Amino acid sequence: MNQIASPKPKPLARTAKGRKPQYFADPATDKLLSMVLALTQELSVARDRIDTLERLLDRAGVLAAQTVDEYLPTADEAAARATLRAAMLRRVFRAAEKEAQDLERNGAGGAPSGVAEADIMDILS
Repeated sequence: MNQIASPKPKPLARTAKGRKPQYFADPATDKLLSMVLALTQELSVARDRIDTLERLLDRAGVLAAQTVDEYLPTADEAAARATLRAAMLRRVFRAAEKEAQDLERNGAGGAPSGVAEADIMDILS
């Protein structure tokens, strides 16, 4: 039998093309909504994973709840968490970051709100 090779699917673009829809009169409100929704998504996934882990550990009789509450990470573990937190913040603040990059390219310089990622990291760390 002759089989016709199907073309390999084209990878999807990581960024959307065209203008983002604007739902509110103030574009800043749309950006804030985007950040809140991204954060909500992150929190939902994290809660589901935590719940799964706690249930599996409880069923296996491996870990008591108080053990999780009393846990202190090592320096290496804390550094790994900081890296993951920074990646999450980049996803959450993507809308504002894009505008800041556009302003820098156009010579306006700096983030529109005057808040740098380092400032946000300091607050959350």
